[in-house]
Amino acid sequence: MKQLIKKTLLTLPVLASACVYAQSPPNLVFIMADQWRGDALGSIGTEPVKTPCLDQLASEGINFTNAISSYPVSSPARGMLMTGMYPHKNKVLGNCNSANTPYGVELPQDARCWSDVLKDNGYQTGYIGKWHLDAPHKPYVNTSNNRGAVAWNEWCPRERRHGFDYWTAYGTYDYHLKPMYWDTDTPRESFYYVDQWGPEYEADKAIEYLNQHIDKEKPFALVVSMNPPHTGYELVPDKYKEMYKDLDVEALCAGRPDIAAKGTEMGDYFRNNIRNYYACMTGVDENVGRIISELKRLGLSEHTIVVFTSDHGICMGTHGETGKNIFYEEAMRIPLIISWPEKIKPQVDDTTMFAFADLYPTMLSLMGLQTQIPREVQTFDLSSVVLSGKKDKKIVQPYYFIQPSNQSTGYRGLRTATYTFAIHATDGKIDDIILFDRASDPYQMNNIAPQQPKLVKQLRGELKTWLKKTEDPFFNYL
Repeated sequence: MKQLIKKTLLTLPVLASACVYAQSPPNLVFIMADQWRGDALGSIGTEPVKTPCLDQLASEGINFTNAISSYPVSSPARGMLMTGMYPHKNKVLGNCNSANTPYGVELPQDARCWSDVLKDNGYQTGYIGKWHLDAPHKPYVNTSNNRGAVAWNEWCPRERRHGFDYWTAYGTYDYHLKPMYWDTDTPRESFYYVDQWGPEYEADKAIEYLNQHIDKEKPFALVVSMNPPHTGYELVPDKYKEMYKDLDVEALCAGRPDIAAKGTEMGDYFRNNIRNYYACMTGVDENVGRIISELKRLGLSEHTIVVFTSDHGICMGTHGETGKNIFYEEAMRIPLIISWPEKIKPQVDDTTMFAFADLYPTMLSLMGLQTQIPREVQTFDLSSVVLSGKKDKKIVQPYYFIQPSNQSTGYRGLRTATYTFAIHATDGKIDDIILFDRASDPYQMNNIAPQQPKLVKQLRGELKTWLKKTEDPFFNYL
């Protein structure tokens, strides 16, 4: 085990592809939801959620069922995706909000994102939906989520859009039944609201983009970033709620030691929200299906890489946690489907530990631009796994949680094929060690760190090697 982890940690990046295309480069449609748990796809069969369109997409591509988010929080996950760097290098240490603005928490304007690379190589580029990578600043934009103690929402000016020419987006805003947007040329104070469920409107805009805003003789890259199933679960059209009205939630909870009993605060939180959570997913699924259907109708699907994924999952009451900034599987595991009919053979990959942030170098390599991946990119290029279909058992992924106001406080960890390992420090002093054996304890109920000092020492050493390799100052505390 030690040699396996060390071999992986000391080879960065790994599995670089040698894709160079004489024909025109492929298009990209990158669709992501927000806080969609990894097991919540109908085709997986673990959770009773209806996702026929994504099940179909999975049958046409590779369904990576062991994919994870290394920092399961919105802005940090998105920051890693856009930069291919870990939080201490890309500056997105926590969520972009006014509490973190004094610490410079936002996507740097001078970062070279994968979208910058595509734009510089002749791609037409568009972004639709949630962005959440700009620091709110006074006077705050006059939206409801900027009127409390902490402001969350912010406009993204052209010079900070990292190569995206077409823009129908917002910072972060969770009223899904009446979302708000800025268009490409909309000034900061001239946002607008839409009387339509967010994913439906965003699918409409994506279809409009494919029909009206691209030259089909040139490559394009379109991101559609849907907010549901983010919190605000009840803000979903009734037709999707109707589909889960008879769901037996108690049967779902049976045998799940991580879900508290009915009548407890967290037990009731889970029970009161899970139906609407699934309803949001089914609604997103239908609108993803609309976009895929339009690609096929336009004759673009064969030559288009389609990615569906999420920035992180959500605990929703499991383990006594409502949120996601934690090392439990419900927060870290994400869906990841990659389809490209011209090049990819369909399969389920339940082994390769693909991280959300690995999509930066992987996508550029798949698109023939591996030589233009910036040297500062730290995440794994898994394009050879995608193209060959050969599962990779060696990859070990990091875990992060950082306090922007005090970077000597937070978690660092590793997720191996079997173990979830995390160390917490407060003011640079180690005060908690977590170790779960997911093979024998899939619900992560038993911290075995006190009983496994040799394994803890081994993993601690491997974590320190990783942190030093990636120039993370947290290694000084280990």
